[in-house]
Amino acid sequence: MPQCLTVAVSQSCTLSTTSATLSALASTTQQAAHRGTHLLLFPGAYLGGYPRTCTFGSSVGSRSDIGREQFLRHFHDAVDLGDTPAGAGDEWVERRLEIAKGQDFRGDGTREALEKLARETGVFLVVGLVERAGGSLYCAAVYVCPREGCIGKRRKVMPTGSERLIWAQGSPSTLRAVTTTIEGVKLTLASAICWENYMPLLRFSLYSQNVNLYLAPTADARDTWLPLMQTIACEGRTFVLSANQCVKRKHLPAWIKDDTISKDWRADKCHSNKSPQRQLRRSSTITKTDDNHEITWPLPEPEPIGANGSKFSSEVVQNDNPSSIAQVTPKVSRRMSVVTKIEDNHEITWPSLETTSQNNLPPIQHSDDKASPTLLPLTTIPTDDVDEGDLNSPSSFHRLAKTPSNHLIALPSSNPPSQSTPKESSTLSAINSDSSAGEEFICRGGSCIISPTGAVLAGPLWEVETGGLLFATVDFEDCERGRLDLDVAGSYGRGDAFELRVRGLDISPPS
Repeated sequence: MPQCLTVAVSQSCTLSTTSATLSALASTTQQAAHRGTHLLLFPGAYLGGYPRTCTFGSSVGSRSDIGREQFLRHFHDAVDLGDTPAGAGDEWVERRLEIAKGQDFRGDGTREALEKLARETGVFLVVGLVERAGGSLYCAAVYVCPREGCIGKRRKVMPTGSERLIWAQGSPSTLRAVTTTIEGVKLTLASAICWENYMPLLRFSLYSQNVNLYLAPTADARDTWLPLMQTIACEGRTFVLSANQCVKRKHLPAWIKDDTISKDWRADKCHSNKSPQRQLRRSSTITKTDDNHEITWPLPEPEPIGANGSKFSSEVVQNDNPSSIAQVTPKVSRRMSVVTKIEDNHEITWPSLETTSQNNLPPIQHSDDKASPTLLPLTTIPTDDVDEGDLNSPSSFHRLAKTPSNHLIALPSSNPPSQSTPKESSTLSAINSDSSAGEEFICRGGSCIISPTGAVLAGPLWEVETGGLLFATVDFEDCERGRLDLDVAGSYGRGDAFELRVRGLDISPPS
C-alpha cells in the first residue's frame, strides 16, 4: 500500500522584526495547509535572521565597538526557546526544566507560538532559527508536531566560516533523529543545517539512523548546492527537502547596512552629560574644483617661508567641523598634480612627477581661482595589447587609459558590446544596477525537493523572495525500493570493516 504524504518547503525572507517574521510564518503555514501539506520546512535562520554580509567589526586581533553593537542587535533578534546552553535534551522536550516563579513557560514564548500554529493547522513544522541560550547563540532547527508539540531540536555542531564568531557549537547529541506518524505513514526524520551537509561523517550518522526524510535548511545559494542535495538523496536513499531564504540587499536589517548605528543607538540608550574631549585630527588641505566640489588630502609639514618658493594659498581643517577653516601662515602649496579629462567628460587627478621635463606635462596648480584644468590626451589601449595576468582579464566593455606616469586605468565603456560572455553580462548588470535601492540579490534562494534516486521533484526556486512554496506528493516506500541496490549504512556499508562512533549520540535507528 503506498505511503504517500504531501511535503513542502518555504522560500521566505526574514522580516524586520521577529514578531513580523512569526506572523509571516503563520500565514505561509496556513496557505500550505490549504494545499493539503502534511510537513513544511522553513529556511535556515529564518527566525532571528541570517546576518549576511555583516563583519561584526572584526578582523584577526581586533573587534570594534560598532561590531559589538551589531552583535547586540543580532542577539536581541534571536529567539529563546527555554533550553539551557548545554542543551537539556529530553528534559527540554518534555518540559521538565524549572520555570521561573510567576511565569507560565520558559523562554520568550516562541516555542508556544509554533506549537499553537502546528496544532491549529495540522501541519508538522520544521523551522530554522537562531536560538539564544544563556549568553550564546546557536543556529538551530526545531521539530514541531501538531499533536505532541516540540519533539526535538537540532543545534548546528560546526558553524561555517565567520559564523563561528557569533554562533556557538551545538552538541552532537542533537543529531538524534526523531520519529512521528502522519496519516498512518511512519517518518524517521533528521536535519543537517547548511554546510553540515558537506561533512561526510555527519551525513553518515544520519544515514545510520535509517532516516527516510532528510531536512536541509540552509543559507547556501551556490550552484554546487543542488548537486549536493541530489547526492545526499541518492546516497541515503531518502527524500531530501532543502529550504533557503531569498534576500535582496534592501531587506538586510538596518544595523547591518548602517555602520553608524552604534553611535546613534548608544547615544539614545546611554545618554551621558559628560562630553568626551574632542581630539584634533591631522591637518589637511582643501582644494575646490571648477565644478565647486571639494577634495581633501593630508597637509605636508609646513616649510619655512621661501624655502620652496611657495606662493599658493591653502585652507586647513583643524578639527572635526569641516566648516571651521583657518588660513595657514606661512602659505603652503600642496604636492602638484595633473588632471586628465576623458572623452565622457569625467576627470582623473594623479600626482605630478617631480619635474615637468620628464614627461613634458605641465602641473596643475590648485588655488582659489576658477582656472580650468589643463586637458591631457587620453590614450585608449586595445585589450588585445594587454597581458591578461596584469589586469585580471579586463572585459571588452572596459577602456584602458594610460596615465602620465605610465600606469593603466580601466574605465567603463560608454558603449558596451551588444554581445558578451555570461560573466561579462553579469558584471555589466552589476555595474548598471541601482545599488542605492538595494535591488540586487545577495542570496537567490534555490530551495528544492529531491527523490531517493536523486531526481529533482520540485525546484530549484530562484529569485522568489516571499511566498515561495514548493510542493511534492511522495511515496515513502520509494526509500525502501532504493535499498535494493544501495544501503550505505547497512548491507552496502561493510560494517565488519568500517565503524562510526559519535560521542554522546546513539546512531542506531530509533524505534
